[in-house]
Amino acid sequence: MSARTPRLLAMAAVAALALATTACAEDATNGNTGPGGSDGTIKSGLKIAFLPKQVNNPYFTTSDNGGKAAVEEFKGVYSETGPSEASPSAQVSYINTLSQQKTDVIVVSANDKDAICGALNEARQSGAKVVTFDSDTKPSCRDLFINQATAEGIAKIQIKLISEAIGPDGGDIAILSATANATNQNAWIEMMKTELAKPEFAKLKLVDTVYGDDQDQKSFTETQALLAKHPNLKGIISPTTVGVAAAARYLSGSTYKGKVQLTGLGTPNQMRAFVKDGTVKAFALWNPADLGYLAAYAGGALASGIITGKEGEKFKAGKLGEFTVGKDATVLLGDPFTFNASNIEQFNF
Repeated sequence: MSARTPRLLAMAAVAALALATTACAEDATNGNTGPGGSDGTIKSGLKIAFLPKQVNNPYFTTSDNGGKAAVEEFKGVYSETGPSEASPSAQVSYINTLSQQKTDVIVVSANDKDAICGALNEARQSGAKVVTFDSDTKPSCRDLFINQATAEGIAKIQIKLISEAIGPDGGDIAILSATANATNQNAWIEMMKTELAKPEFAKLKLVDTVYGDDQDQKSFTETQALLAKHPNLKGIISPTTVGVAAAARYLSGSTYKGKVQLTGLGTPNQMRAFVKDGTVKAFALWNPADLGYLAAYAGGALASGIITGKEGEKFKAGKLGEFTVGKDATVLLGDPFTFNASNIEQFNF
């Protein structure tokens, strides 16, 4: 060994130390606590953005607040942004902005399964993790989908409830949906048609499907038009929180109250008065706050390297416990819950 060798080794050690110190400083600047995921903990400082179908929608306000609570628990940075009206391409500009802001996780309920795919994949290429919830995109456009319930489970409970409300004689029914392009709505409608084909529902006949575009006034007007078009209508199913509340409001103040039955997906606070006055006998939903809460934890787990979206992977979601990633990178929240006069006072959302 030459006399210069010890000096060269010492200089190399100093350089390595300087590089390591710089890397640690960069990690601190990014808000990351280290590699993350190796011990199953979510990194602190992650920027988690919620992008609902539309802001100021009571359902998404509840779900996004659930997400905010989760983000605060794992010491992330929460934000919410989105369009004021639900339309296929309205979310694209918001996704682009979130990508430019170097958001770690984008949690989005898709207005259209195709329209936002390009923007989402560009965001993913820039380093963001994409979690869809409530309404999915194509699987190739996101890292994980948080499903509130299976399409089959939602379809079954709604057909069951409308059948029970109308009674054994059956009759004509119609569906008041959200937008014509809503992935979740269309999947549920197809499964409802499958359910209606079963012998036990032979006396129920689906005569029309209309769209209120998740707008209160349009949903109200579409309900009015349905009843004018189909004077023998016995029931309406509205698998959207905006639609079912608008339909209930119309029915409750009309001569159709008690004659035309209504069910669908709604929140207890929206529907309480209509259950009490007899306009609605029962309706269903999951807890949207839990849905947002789970979506946030799933996004945090993805961004921390705890999971990748591979089937069989497990992660913990705070108070909700442990969840397993299923087929097509999907995580299931649980079964729908039925609200009626006997239990609605127990809930406040």
